[in-house]
Amino acid sequence: MHMKPLNGLRILEFDGLGPVTFAGMMLADMGAEVLRLTRSDAAGPAVFSEVGGAVLHRNRAAVPVDLKSASDRRGVLSLVESADAVIEGFRPGVMERLGYGPADLLGRNPALVFGRITGWGQSGPLAQAVGHDLNYIGLTGLLHAMGSPDRPPTPPLNLVGDYGGGAMMLVVGVLAALLEVRTTGRGRVVDAAMTDGTALLGGLFHALRAQGLWNDRRGSNLLDGGAPFYRCYICRDGGYVAVAALEPRFYLALLSGLGIDPAEAPQYDTFAWPDLHLRFAALFAARNRDDWAEHFAGTEACVTPVLSLGEAPAHPHNQARGTFEDGAPAPAPRFDDQPSTVANPPPLPLDAAMLRWGGCEPR
Repeated sequence: MHMKPLNGLRILEFDGLGPVTFAGMMLADMGAEVLRLTRSDAAGPAVFSEVGGAVLHRNRAAVPVDLKSASDRRGVLSLVESADAVIEGFRPGVMERLGYGPADLLGRNPALVFGRITGWGQSGPLAQAVGHDLNYIGLTGLLHAMGSPDRPPTPPLNLVGDYGGGAMMLVVGVLAALLEVRTTGRGRVVDAAMTDGTALLGGLFHALRAQGLWNDRRGSNLLDGGAPFYRCYICRDGGYVAVAALEPRFYLALLSGLGIDPAEAPQYDTFAWPDLHLRFAALFAARNRDDWAEHFAGTEACVTPVLSLGEAPAHPHNQARGTFEDGAPAPAPRFDDQPSTVANPPPLPLDAAMLRWGGCEPR
């Protein structure tokens, strides 16, 4: 039986919202033993949302603690001594005020990787400002590039800031630092800011803009819906298809499927794009979504249905791969065709967590 890649790693997750929770899920899905330190009843009313907990809190036990309790503090610090990494998502300075900042924890465990995620980062004029995903990505230039040209920018869910520019960058940074520990024996502090990570995700578009191949007018570029062959179209039944025929060969297959003479629709004549978009739209509006999906199945036209959240788990491809389990996304990526495993273990008392990690005496 294959072991998961991160088997043997011990990670403490200070419970929070959004990206740190997603990062904890990713690390646990890949085999790390993650203990999620949650607010105990003794610490007062819970302040952290349980929304999404059935998915985002999977594969790791919750350990209720009162971070201000002297007794619980001793227990948490003993876990730190046995941990490989800590991840947290509080505003800058909160962990320091609680006595769990990098200096405190690395003093206990010099090989510890201390992963921090915030919207604005640990430094800079906005470091202490409040905000959410939409605010962070708004500062990077990417939000401005999303949506229709005649409307305000469209919020891309919280995928770009919280999860792409935030959680995934935190996971990469923590794993990189853990690799370094193997050779140096010294830990690191990882400062994952959603503004930094989101800006990095936009590297391609900055490169294109520098070459004069991208402009700031939303909805007029190759990949932002400006190209009639790379956008979504509404169908007769109100469903949508995604059209992504970027390469010339794929574009010809699209035109063939739509019954259009290539001589009438040169692909990169940008002045003709608005009229071509209207022509494509009229054609796609004449048939139902699934009719179009069947019509283009097996071709190179890159036309697929746009499924709803409710429809996606039932799609044959997703079912064949096990992309969803019980209607929720399964762990990804995969390793050596190893089946994914999803579990929701019960809460673990702090004393039991200390015993599990060995060498930690109960309080």
